[in-house]
Amino acid sequence: MGRVSGSSTVAVVGGGASGALTAVHLLRRARTCGTALEVALIDQHGRHATGQAYSTTDPHHLLNARADRMSALEDDPGHLLRWARENGLEATGSDFLPREAYGRYLRHVLETAQAQASPGRRVTRVTGTVRALTQRGHDRPVRVRLADGREIDADAVVLATGNPATAARPPLADGAETRYVADPWAPGALAGIGDGAAVLVMGTGLTMVDIAVTVTRAFPETTVYAVSRRGLLPRRHRCPFPPPVDVPLADGPLRLAGLLRDVRAAVRDNGGDWRGVVDGLRPRVPDLWARLSVDDQRRFLNLAARYWEVHRHRIPPATASRVAELRATGRLRVLRGQVSAAAPGPGGLAVRVGGEDAVGELHVGWLVNGTGPASVTRDPFLARLFADGLARPDPLRLGLDADAGGSVLDASGRPNPRIFTLGPPLRGKRYETTAIPEIRAQAAALAPRLVEVIASGAPAPLERGDGRYPSAASRALLG
Repeated sequence: MGRVSGSSTVAVVGGGASGALTAVHLLRRARTCGTALEVALIDQHGRHATGQAYSTTDPHHLLNARADRMSALEDDPGHLLRWARENGLEATGSDFLPREAYGRYLRHVLETAQAQASPGRRVTRVTGTVRALTQRGHDRPVRVRLADGREIDADAVVLATGNPATAARPPLADGAETRYVADPWAPGALAGIGDGAAVLVMGTGLTMVDIAVTVTRAFPETTVYAVSRRGLLPRRHRCPFPPPVDVPLADGPLRLAGLLRDVRAAVRDNGGDWRGVVDGLRPRVPDLWARLSVDDQRRFLNLAARYWEVHRHRIPPATASRVAELRATGRLRVLRGQVSAAAPGPGGLAVRVGGEDAVGELHVGWLVNGTGPASVTRDPFLARLFADGLARPDPLRLGLDADAGGSVLDASGRPNPRIFTLGPPLRGKRYETTAIPEIRAQAAALAPRLVEVIASGAPAPLERGDGRYPSAASRALLG
C-alpha cells in the first residue's frame, strides 16, 4: 500500500482508547474539511482500539462507569447504548457493561469511522514498539522509529501512550523471577498464574480487584493477598446515582489546606454523602489542579491522592459484592504494608511483608505487581524523548509537559508544532485525564488542530540520500 494521493500522515503512538478516539476524530474532521489523510495507529501488542484497559476476556471485568456516560462520541451520548442493544446486550443507561464488550464497541467505532471517511482517508494499523522520534527542525516532519527497524514519516505525531508502567519490582532472589508478574495486563499474564496457588498482589486498587475476581472464579480455593501502604480499596457505586453537588470555591489561586477544608464542609452540608460532592468536583479538577502551586500538588500526591482515587474511581455494585464476599470468606486478605523481598519457597515463593499489618513471611505461588504508574522517566521511549530534547516531563514527573492545546513542550519549554499528546500523559497538567469522558473531549478538540497543522502547508518531507521516505502504510506494512 502506498500513500493516499496528496495525503498527509499522522502517526498515533499507542493504539488503545486514547489512540483510537484520536484516529476516529481525525477521520471525521478530515472528511468534513475534505482533507486527504492517512493515520498510522501504532500499538505494541496489536490491541488496536482495546489497548490494555479493554482487551480483557473475563466477562466479570466490568466498566467502572455506567453505560450512559461511556459513549465514544461526545456529540452522541446514546451511541454506546444503541450499539449494545443492536448487538444483543439489553443494557440500560445505569448498567455497567463488561469491558470486553466495550472493547468490541471501540473497534466498531474505529471501523465505522474508517468506512465513512473514504475515499482519501484511512487508518493503517501497525503492530510494533516505538523506540524513538527524530526531527530535523522544529517545523519539520517527524520520523517514527520502531524497534524492528521500520520507520514511519509523519507530518504530525500524537503520543497516546496511556499510563506509564508500574513501579519498580521488589527485590527478588535468584529463581524468584519466574513467579513474578511485572505487568498483569500483558497478553497471557493472568493465564500464567491460573494454577490455584495463592497470589500476592502489590496494590489494592482496581487492578487488584480484577485479579482477585479472575483467579478466585477460576480456582475457588485460591487465596489472594493484597498489600499496600494504606490498605484502601475502591469504594462502591450507589444506585440510583446521587446528583452531582456544586461545591462553592473561591476564584484565584488555591491552597491545598483550604481546598480540602471546603470539600469536607461540602460533604457535611450534603448530609455526609460524599459521592455527589466527588462527582460535582470531577469536571472541575483540571482547573482546580492548575490553580494549586506545584508544592501543593506534590503535597496532594503524598497525602490525599489515594483517598481521592478510591472515592473517585468506584466499582460497580456487582464487583463490590464479590469483593465483600471474598473478604468475608477469607479468600481476599487486605494488608497494610509493603513487600520487602521475595525468594523461592514452599509452594513457589516466600515473600516478606512489613508494615502496619506486618505478617513476616507469606508463602504464595505468585507475586503480581498491581501498583499504580511509576515516574514517567522510567518509560524507555519517553526517556529517549527527554534525552533527545524533543519533550520534557511535567514538574511532578507524572507525564509529559504540554501546552493547553496538547502540544508537547521540548526541553527548552517551546511547544512542538508537530508532536502532541492527550489522555494519561497529561496527568501532571490536568490530573483528571484518564477516563473516557475526558479523553473523548480531548480527542475531539485535538483533531481540528492537527488537521489545521498538516493542511497549512507542510514543509518538504525528510529525505535520505536522493530519495524520499515512503508513506506510513507502505513503510509499516512492507518493513
